[in-house]
Amino acid sequence: MTHPDQRRPEPAPVTVSLGAIITFIVLACGLAWLIALPLWLGHGLAEPYAGLLLPVIMYTPAIALLIVMVVLKPIPKGERLRFLGMWPLRPAKRVVWMMVIGLFGAAAVVIAALLVAAAFGWLTADFAGLSGFEQLLRQSVPAGTELPAPWILLAAQLASIPFAAATINAVAAFGEEVGWRGFLVPALRRYGTWPALLISGAIWGLWHAPIILLGYNFGRTDLTGVLLMTAGCIVWGVLLGLLRLRSGSMWPAVFAHGALNATAGLPIVFSAAGATMDPALALALGASGWIVGGLVIVVLLLTGQFRKQPPLAAPRPPKYPASTLPPAV
Repeated sequence: MTHPDQRRPEPAPVTVSLGAIITFIVLACGLAWLIALPLWLGHGLAEPYAGLLLPVIMYTPAIALLIVMVVLKPIPKGERLRFLGMWPLRPAKRVVWMMVIGLFGAAAVVIAALLVAAAFGWLTADFAGLSGFEQLLRQSVPAGTELPAPWILLAAQLASIPFAAATINAVAAFGEEVGWRGFLVPALRRYGTWPALLISGAIWGLWHAPIILLGYNFGRTDLTGVLLMTAGCIVWGVLLGLLRLRSGSMWPAVFAHGALNATAGLPIVFSAAGATMDPALALALGASGWIVGGLVIVVLLLTGQFRKQPPLAAPRPPKYPASTLPPAV
């Protein structure tokens, strides 16, 4: 007779069918277009309710995933949270450290991209006087209002970034990440690490098309804007996807995505008053971000980080170590 906790087998790897993967992608993109439709029928991003619809669009991958899970059942019941990297958080130390790396690493990439844009002349920055930031502040308050020194307000804003990234921005990012990095990356991993990362990143970028074509992010309302966004999402998708694969959890990618969104506006904050800026070059999703993100990917590749991929969250260990169990009889 064998003790029930002895020789507990590893669960078989879950293989998601190509049909379920395609269904998820079509649903996520279709729902994004559906929710953006009122903007297309109205005045685009100028509509007063645009700020309400954009967060809803961020949750269309989560809604698509829920539909696929309920209808197609691509992942066995009891394995879903584990496959998606939502729970359990094991080993906890690795997952927590990856969350920290995602939170501060993403912000560091955005800041480095800002410096690259300034160095290449793509951004006319005013780091000393913060004239652009002061101009933004004065436009947001009644004329004649006394304002503290811009650096005081900026310091408070910068200090709040980690908290905003880990709270409100992470909540918003969850809607995307549970779909793209939680489901799609591990579902595609059977085709290889790089196909999984590159394809999921490209789909993530194309999914943004309904709002990019309205001028969101790059101010371009044609295919150019979609291509720019797709390129940026491929670069960032590799970084966020690696966090997912290296940790076995989706939460580091959620925090990194939250940090990206919380810091994406820094080039505008540090630009000089009256200066024009091309978002395609200066933003972290644009050329400066491609350069910095690409360099980070090369370093990670050279240090073998893409080869270190633990399995999905390990099953709960036996209550008693095998060495303490009575021998089988």
